[in-house]
Amino acid sequence: MTSQAPAADPSASELRFSIERFQADFGGLSRKYEVPLSHSAHVRMREFYKSWLTSIGKMPFASMSQPGKIDYVLFENFLNRQLKSLDLTERKEAEMSSILPFAKTLTDLEEAWQRMESVDPQPTAEKLNALTKEILAAQKKAEAGMKVDRVVANRAVGTLDRMRRAFESWFKFYDGYDPLFSWWVGEPYKEASQALASYQDAVRDHLVGIRSDDKTTIIGDPIGTEALHEELRRSLIPYTPQEILDIANSEFAWCEAEMKKASHELGYGDDWKKALEHVKQQYVAPGKQPELIRNLAEEAIRFVKEKDLVTVPDLAVETYRMSMMSPERQLINPFFLGGEEIQVSYPTDTMTHEQKLMSMRGNNRHFARATVFHELIPGHHLQGFMQERYRPYRQLFDTPFWIEGWALYWEMLLYSMDFPKSPEDRVGMLFWRMHRCARIIFSFGFHTGKMSPQECVDFLVDRVGHERDNASAEVRRSFAGNYEPLYQAAYMLGGLQIRSLRKELVTSGKMTDKQFHDAILHENSIPIELLRASLENLPVTPGYSPTWRFYDSK
Repeated sequence: MTSQAPAADPSASELRFSIERFQADFGGLSRKYEVPLSHSAHVRMREFYKSWLTSIGKMPFASMSQPGKIDYVLFENFLNRQLKSLDLTERKEAEMSSILPFAKTLTDLEEAWQRMESVDPQPTAEKLNALTKEILAAQKKAEAGMKVDRVVANRAVGTLDRMRRAFESWFKFYDGYDPLFSWWVGEPYKEASQALASYQDAVRDHLVGIRSDDKTTIIGDPIGTEALHEELRRSLIPYTPQEILDIANSEFAWCEAEMKKASHELGYGDDWKKALEHVKQQYVAPGKQPELIRNLAEEAIRFVKEKDLVTVPDLAVETYRMSMMSPERQLINPFFLGGEEIQVSYPTDTMTHEQKLMSMRGNNRHFARATVFHELIPGHHLQGFMQERYRPYRQLFDTPFWIEGWALYWEMLLYSMDFPKSPEDRVGMLFWRMHRCARIIFSFGFHTGKMSPQECVDFLVDRVGHERDNASAEVRRSFAGNYEPLYQAAYMLGGLQIRSLRKELVTSGKMTDKQFHDAILHENSIPIELLRASLENLPVTPGYSPTWRFYDSK
């Protein structure tokens, strides 16, 4: 039997109680203050973060244990990052003010509702009547082509959607329960709600320049070079954006050289794109993908167990599951997603012939060889399993450099340990490694204003060899607003950090692979520089700044 995880987390930290208390308080405030564009919500949250910074600043840092010091630095960095995030949110909201001149009327109504104040129906009806006129006046300006940035206008479209949903919740709270409210407010609400919907379409059509039914055009919201540099610093990555791009290009060049070696073995010479095309044709028949994934998952589990690379509890193996993605979800996620449940992207009978082929080619058996263990074991599923059992309070500090870096690191390690059995397997695994390099290049290019979304799609097609629909979905996913700006870069950078840390601790003989990998999982999701400080007992201080230059191209 495989050894099991302990029944309880044995970790101790002077900050654990404070962090758990903060999480409870933070959750309550976040659920309370969710009115779009609410200035009072920003004021309250800013006060909340600052009060916690003051509180932890009074703690006796010098006498803390190493886990306590690590948690202090994590907590302090998190709070400062939340304050910076508020600054950015307020700046972005200010940029939308000319497009949403009527916003205060809505936020005032909804904040009064949050405070559980009594509503006076007749004056409220008059406010909504005036609100409708304001919205219609704004729509005329939009249709006349008012001068606003397209990115800001697109942001406003999403904000209008949130405002409409909040407005609907406000109305439903009173409607039917207060007869006078329904009598006075019912029709004015209906007119204002319809005006909001019409205005949202007008902003999209005239200011953004896409149709209301357009589900494919990608706009995004770049943050700029200065903000990108700040994000790197807050993520404890002591490199400039340009240095990160240099790392990505260096790793990309290594991947291309390896691709050419595999291409020669397959008889295509230096033309690795032909070797990639050969690999893409090796997909399984419709209906056979679940069987392939099960077999690949079992093979990876056997491999890491036989090599004694990491603890794999029996329960972790027993509890992973599988589901199939809908065609709609595959527009955003053309490849597998995972964790406890691996979500499979493969064509359905409702797709067009071209869509079916692109999906099958993009999820062929050799590509899947890397994505399956990336999502399951030893990747995300094993991570999630251990996160719930070791230092679970640190999930507040969740970072993609640990989450995605861990899974990408295993792609690197297993490649070096001859997990790929054929040149086709190596091409499949290298494709994803190139893809992670490309994610840095196109996401940094976009956020620094050097690449448009379409240029990002073209880059993935021309330089990496993606199917065009899959490349479009990848870029759409990256810039739709659900991921932080550094998320796509975190795969490769986090993987390189863990690889460098392994050299320090495993290659040097200080730890075995199993001890090293288990130790990482027992620390939970934290920046890799602090993981290093924890595993090597390195000094940390309040106001910690990153110093670890982890990248070595050799």
